[in-house]
Amino acid sequence: MHMTLDKLEVGMDAIIKSVDCDEVSLRKHILDMGLTPGTEVTLVKVAPMGDPLELRVRGYELTLRKDDAARIELTDIHDAHEYRRNNERRTQVNHPGVGEDDGKKYTTLKRGEEIPEGTVIRFALAGNQNCGKTTLFNQLTGSNQHVGNFPGVTVDRKDGAIKNHPDTMVTDLPGIYSLSPYTSEEIVTREFILREHPDAIINILDATNIERNLYLTMQLIELDIPMVLALNMMDEVTANGGTIHVNELEAQLGIPVVPISAAKNEGISELVEHAIHVARYREHPGRLDFCDENGRDNGAVHRCIHATIHLIEDHAKRAGIPVRFAATKLMEGDSLILGQLGLDENEKEMLEHIIVQMEDESGSDRMAALADMRFRFIENLCDETVVKPNESKEHIRSEKIDRILTGRYTAIPSFIAIMGLVFWLTFGVIGAWLSDIMELGIDWFTNVCDAGLTSYGINPVVHSLVIDGVFAGVGSVLSFLPVIVVLFFFLSILEDSGYMARVAFVMDKLLRKIGLSGRSFVPMLIGFGCSVPAIMSTRTLPSDRDRKMTIMLTPFMSCSAKLPIYALFTAAFFPDNGAVVMLLLYITGIVTGILFALILKATAFRGEPVPFVMELPNYRMPSPKSVVQLIGEKAKDFVTKAFTVIFVAAVIIWFLQSFDTRLNVVADSKDSLLALIGSFISPIFRPLGIDDWRISTALITGFTAKESVVSTLTVLLGGSTEALTTIFTRFTAVVFLVFSLLYTPCVAAIAAVKREMNGKGAVIIVFLQCAIAWLVAAAVHLAGTLIGLV
Repeated sequence: MHMTLDKLEVGMDAIIKSVDCDEVSLRKHILDMGLTPGTEVTLVKVAPMGDPLELRVRGYELTLRKDDAARIELTDIHDAHEYRRNNERRTQVNHPGVGEDDGKKYTTLKRGEEIPEGTVIRFALAGNQNCGKTTLFNQLTGSNQHVGNFPGVTVDRKDGAIKNHPDTMVTDLPGIYSLSPYTSEEIVTREFILREHPDAIINILDATNIERNLYLTMQLIELDIPMVLALNMMDEVTANGGTIHVNELEAQLGIPVVPISAAKNEGISELVEHAIHVARYREHPGRLDFCDENGRDNGAVHRCIHATIHLIEDHAKRAGIPVRFAATKLMEGDSLILGQLGLDENEKEMLEHIIVQMEDESGSDRMAALADMRFRFIENLCDETVVKPNESKEHIRSEKIDRILTGRYTAIPSFIAIMGLVFWLTFGVIGAWLSDIMELGIDWFTNVCDAGLTSYGINPVVHSLVIDGVFAGVGSVLSFLPVIVVLFFFLSILEDSGYMARVAFVMDKLLRKIGLSGRSFVPMLIGFGCSVPAIMSTRTLPSDRDRKMTIMLTPFMSCSAKLPIYALFTAAFFPDNGAVVMLLLYITGIVTGILFALILKATAFRGEPVPFVMELPNYRMPSPKSVVQLIGEKAKDFVTKAFTVIFVAAVIIWFLQSFDTRLNVVADSKDSLLALIGSFISPIFRPLGIDDWRISTALITGFTAKESVVSTLTVLLGGSTEALTTIFTRFTAVVFLVFSLLYTPCVAAIAAVKREMNGKGAVIIVFLQCAIAWLVAAAVHLAGTLIGLV
């Protein structure tokens, strides 16, 4: 019986017969994820909106859209069953230390010229997403880098010296599944290793999911660079009744293997010793060939690889590319490697002839044959070295939680309830209470300083600068620090727990309607915290179209920098309904972003979103250390901004407010330089019902940092929030909030846009957002006028 994967019933198993995607890169990515012909796959569930699908293959869960699943043909459909478990128990042998041998015959590492003492040893830290790579980086370097539990948290190159080893440098590379050029992360990692030639690679893998992780390991070994393998989460393996025979694994792979638990800081010192040893003595992998000459392809892949190596050896040497790695990439049809080798037409024809001959002999196409060769080696390796554990407690717990959080009827209500609870606790309970305490402390300190300066008899202008400028401006913003901290506390829990990936799974079909994939939901969700990391995290999207479109939509997600504005106005005009007003503002931003996305989809960004192939990690308890690190980072960033950008803005605003065009001190701020500037642009806001130079000025300063809107208004109104009622009504306050919600993000966010797109893209986003903000605010004002609110 044959059918396609999209027709498989939930809870059924089947064997993959073929993968027939039209897009070559997608087909390669699907094969790299383990969906190779001959592999058993289980349909776990269908997303609440009917698409995508959650599949189990090779012991882990991933997502795939129905349209893509329809390209995968199945055979041997049967009821789901337990995965085969190897329960053979063997006598455990202690893992040998650096330079030791336990008496068994292990593959000998190939040594090169020793690196002199004092020379900086450079390491590349590589691994799959969600394998604990960033946690290991923190343990190795002592870095305060944030740790997340959803795909793509590491989007930039990060460096750090190993603790107590100042002559080392570790580069934390993006999490990837293979070295194929499917996503920008894969290209970044591959280009770093090939172009910057690190002295060694530290490859970390998830020992609870070793089969899938070893696929990347095999490709890294083909690079023929000194390498050590870190088996992370070994504590979970043993706790669930499994084990891995490390010495035998070393012998089969030809590289040192070290069991560790990065989260518990176990095995890290041994890993460092082995890594420095293989790097300093240039101990290359003792094995590069993983072909089975007597396999079911009758050695066709083996012969093809070696014939290709013979053909391209001199070209690979000139290009500085490891020859076996180049050969396997040419077999996969990697155009980037082909272009770098510079083969002539005769050699290209010969290469194609070699590969076609392999396809004829093996009965499989080039991509599937190579992926199958790797996974068959991994399966045999795991049969010999891995005692598979019982179903892990983490997986059982995840399945129970997912019945609610990704259930057909409970997923969306759960998401709304979770985010509603976060907003209520942040703005209505904990955050608001802490902000009140912070404000009392700032007021007390301001009064003490005011009294001190007065008794000292300091110059009135300087007194005004300190109290009306610095204290009023910076102090008013600092009072909202607790709200920022509380919000990021909850967001970090959602990130680290693994819930973010589920949100992407649930929302994929919805986002497809506006031209994006579920993976775009993660950057936009991060945008509720800060637009800068949200814009940077779009690098995890494999499509340039999706990446640019997501960047343009992310600023519509109200960032935490706007919270001081919301908090100020809701306290002044809506003290009993603050949480409701803020929630409505967030919804307004989301709805506006959706409408803008539909316009982009029909105009500049025609086409389909990228395929949704993503791993769903197990839920894990958030690390207290990680949560504290993130809160500390955000608090530091906020305070730094308060005492730099906002401090400067407050001083400038005070100066412009205090002096006229002849630099005389003014008695009334309406005669000041600031009034002159504000009056020049205030007619733009007249149709919005907010025609006041002080309002226009506050919006201008918001370009530097959104918190500056609050500090500017506070300074201009003499430090009194009650004075807001003299220039706003409840309705015009709503119009102002809508405009503040939607107009261009801060300078830092625009700089991030310029970096990810270009200068032209950044300018377009500034003008588009200002125009959209004006139009929406004008529409709100018009609607209010028609129903008699004005």
